[in-house]
Amino acid sequence: MDEALNFPSAYYTKDDAGIYFPSDKRMQKGFFTMLYCLKAGLIIAVALLTSFYAQASGGVALGATRVIYPADAKQTSLAITNSDPSARYLVNAWIDDRGGKKSASFIVTPPLFVSEAKSENTLRIVYAGQPLPADRESLFWMNVKAIPSVDKNALEGKNVLQLAILSRIKLFVRPQHLPTAPEDAPGQLRFARSGEQLEIANPSPYFITLVNVRVGGQKMENIMVAPKESAQLALSGNARGDVTFQTVNDYGAVTPVRTVSLH
Repeated sequence: MDEALNFPSAYYTKDDAGIYFPSDKRMQKGFFTMLYCLKAGLIIAVALLTSFYAQASGGVALGATRVIYPADAKQTSLAITNSDPSARYLVNAWIDDRGGKKSASFIVTPPLFVSEAKSENTLRIVYAGQPLPADRESLFWMNVKAIPSVDKNALEGKNVLQLAILSRIKLFVRPQHLPTAPEDAPGQLRFARSGEQLEIANPSPYFITLVNVRVGGQKMENIMVAPKESAQLALSGNARGDVTFQTVNDYGAVTPVRTVSLH
């Protein structure tokens, strides 16, 4: 193992492409929970931050805020950029299902690699599971964890908090020949008052993320409504008037404000 990274060579091997893989599967889980202690008195704690932190401070960032995987495609990809001028990162990538459990239906390659300073890598994502519903999108979560390398000599005798950055974005598997275009889906949303709740019905085949939702000027929480399902937001007793909202499109951009009547 490259000494500059200071990851224990007894547990990792490197292939011809320079990609690192754990020799012992038990170590893979343990390693990403707590980094190996470099020496007595030096403890490295791992904290999980968002991709926004990575982009703002320099480091590993994703090339998109969401991934659209056409169901008929053999694979899709996601760019990973390390904008740090000097730091190297050990990057681990995996996919969770809608409930947050690690999915065995996807193959992500490389699952573990070293991102060099000021470099870009590409993750290849392949769906290898059972057929998914053909009449609506399916939701998964793309996870990318980046652990910075440690200069053992520079940190000798110091107590250091080392941050691991976890970026988590939505991955939508989208079937072919859906009856509605994704940009038209927000226009199908239906809003109704049900007691002290705002009920949002989504008859479209797409997941729709609503932001900047207001009822008569009252600010509501952001929410994602699954295809052919409904979701609820709490309303105050005096909330009256039209509903205004925006949505997030396939490119992660916020769409223009829409106004609908509350029934």
